[in-house]
Amino acid sequence: MPGTLLLDSEGLSRYYLNDRQVLAFVQAAVEENVRVGTTAMTVIEADWSRVRPARIRWALSRIDVHDVTRGIGDRAAALLRDHGLHGHKYAIDAALAVIARSAVGPVTVLTSDPEDLTLLCGPRISVVAL
Repeated sequence: MPGTLLLDSEGLSRYYLNDRQVLAFVQAAVEENVRVGTTAMTVIEADWSRVRPARIRWALSRIDVHDVTRGIGDRAAALLRDHGLHGHKYAIDAALAVIARSAVGPVTVLTSDPEDLTLLCGPRISVVAL
């Protein structure tokens, strides 16, 4: 069954670092023909300080990196308004949530912020805590 697995900043950082839990999720997704991705904003946010640039390039070459367009920005801002949240703290999560809401389902998001992303993604998206 097709679907989508999305990584938040912590998920992407741990993917860069070959974390066993994240690698298992990604490998299982690939074996099931599930698309694995993140957002361009998440790439900026992820911890890259302990990772060689070649490793980051390799990791990103194997997943979809979704652009954050004007339309996604508008929908993310509306989502934040709907939940009374401020973009300064929640902008990147909101963009990821918008992409998750429009992705081919079933959709799973790996995150270190399950409460925030569960709120922003809604009940259709499975949010898994790392």
